[in-house]
Amino acid sequence: MTKLHIQPNREEFLTSFDSLFDRMIEKTMPSFAEEFGVGFFGNNSYPKVDVVDYEDKIVIEAEIPGLSKDEVSVDLEKNNLCISGSRKQSRGKKEKKYIRKELKRSSFKRSFALGNQFDFKKIKAEFENGLLFIEVPKKKPDPPQKVKIL
Repeated sequence: MTKLHIQPNREEFLTSFDSLFDRMIEKTMPSFAEEFGVGFFGNNSYPKVDVVDYEDKIVIEAEIPGLSKDEVSVDLEKNNLCISGSRKQSRGKKEKKYIRKELKRSSFKRSFALGNQFDFKKIKAEFENGLLFIEVPKKKPDPPQKVKIL
């Protein structure tokens, strides 16, 4: 079984309304959190990901629309794989009179704690059309060996 622990960090990406809504649901419907698991809302981290476990690797696919390849970063420190990025301010003049402003410009960070069965030196990442693909190969198991009895 592949060992992968996802550490959510959604707080930096929430709007004040999102935070208010989360608290309201948690206070008014506490059984909802019990039925759907502890930290149900906290697990809705950004970016959203699919993690697929293959025989020889895992693949993490992250949906990051609106960012360029240069605005996204994938870092590995020890066994911790981190996806981060920063949305830059909108283009154009700084002096704008907004009629409606819904786009949030901020940074994000999402981490995955990987087990020791992965070959960290062979990790590959590709970014295309708002999708980030990270391929983390598994180490090949050592073949069984005969131990000489002395």
